[in-house]
Amino acid sequence: MPPQALEAEVAVLSAMMLDNVAVSVVVQEMDSEDFYKPSHQKICAGIFRLFERGEAVDIVTLSDELAKSGDLDKIGGEIYLAELLDSSVSAANVEYHAKIVRDKAMLRRMISAAREIAEEAYGSPDDVSEFLDRSEHRMFEIAEKGPRQGFVAIRDLLHDSFEKIEELFHNKRLVTGVPTGYLDLDTLTSGFQPSEFIIIAGRPSMGKTALTLNIAQHVSVTEKLPVAFFSLEMSKESLVHRMLAGEARVDSNRLRTGFLKESEWPRLTTAAGKLGDADFFVDDTAGITALEVRAKARRLMVETKGRLSMIVIDYMQLIRGHGRQENRQQEVSGISRSLKALAKELQIPVVALSQLKRPTEVKEGVRRPMLSDLRESGSIEQDADVVIFIHRPEVFNPTPENEGIAEIIIGKQRNGPIGKVRLAFLGQHTRFENFIQDQGGYFPHYEP
Repeated sequence: MPPQALEAEVAVLSAMMLDNVAVSVVVQEMDSEDFYKPSHQKICAGIFRLFERGEAVDIVTLSDELAKSGDLDKIGGEIYLAELLDSSVSAANVEYHAKIVRDKAMLRRMISAAREIAEEAYGSPDDVSEFLDRSEHRMFEIAEKGPRQGFVAIRDLLHDSFEKIEELFHNKRLVTGVPTGYLDLDTLTSGFQPSEFIIIAGRPSMGKTALTLNIAQHVSVTEKLPVAFFSLEMSKESLVHRMLAGEARVDSNRLRTGFLKESEWPRLTTAAGKLGDADFFVDDTAGITALEVRAKARRLMVETKGRLSMIVIDYMQLIRGHGRQENRQQEVSGISRSLKALAKELQIPVVALSQLKRPTEVKEGVRRPMLSDLRESGSIEQDADVVIFIHRPEVFNPTPENEGIAEIIIGKQRNGPIGKVRLAFLGQHTRFENFIQDQGGYFPHYEP
């Protein structure tokens, strides 16, 4: 007999028919599919529909709703609804009873998933690694339906907030989050903050991957914090070449073709040693889904013993949605929400690269990007805590004044100011650097 709690199911249904406040409690704890008995699932679904429309729930309105959906006779008619009411205990314990029903449902799902996994394993799947990933995803899907967080009283939050404020007051740090390595950008953002969903966007050839990779390198190599990098556009080999070129300050074209100078080998060796010591984790799985990203990130958080400090996705539009959607815009919206939820769940910044809409005219490409330029979904702008645009005027107007200058535009920052900073772009190294100002001109500043 599968795990079930029919007495608790009856208690939940009767409580919702007896007290409408109980419905709002149950809605937060479970879904109608969590009931074991099919008739109970139909009754709960009918109650939820009434609640969603703001209508009262009682035996009369529920009978009418179930009759309209064609389910009244299937659940045993008004007689069974009356029996549920007669068996009512107390609506006061409905939250506890709902949790029992939900937990039993999770156990049934786990048993079902385990059975499917076992059957597939007995069938000797061709690709064991892929089978392992699918099996893990099934379990994570069940975990997604786990306990939901409710309201927390502000008095319970004030203590932790005051501790953080006191710590900042005594230490007076400009960077309170994950440092990017760019002084002006860190001044504007105070670093990438925990639980933030950060979008870095730009038109093609602006250096989105380069900037994000430079930030990830700084976090893992200099700050010595673990970073996960999902490279959906570039292979891991290409990514490593780019990282070596940037870290060693070697011309990326010469590195790619092998035409290196003797003097560059020591720098390459030193760079390889630094990168080898870094906790930098790359996944270049093609066609990865948002669910897979979340599953792999959770696993890496466990493997790094809770030290994983940042996740980067290059780039978001290459992630596949989970399940069928009516259109691509809805699919991207779902992906955006999933990445936002991942940042909150793991309490680390999640950085996703995003394409911009193609300019309709040449002059439109020259102008600085805006939030409305984000491609395929307005929900990206809505979900993001920070939106950063990369704009390099020299791409559209290659004059001596624009050469090597990159504008990093903070188009949105939920908890801070918007603004613009300048970085130096070193094309031969595919790298961005800090600027120092000297006699009215800007120059790249880095340790040789």
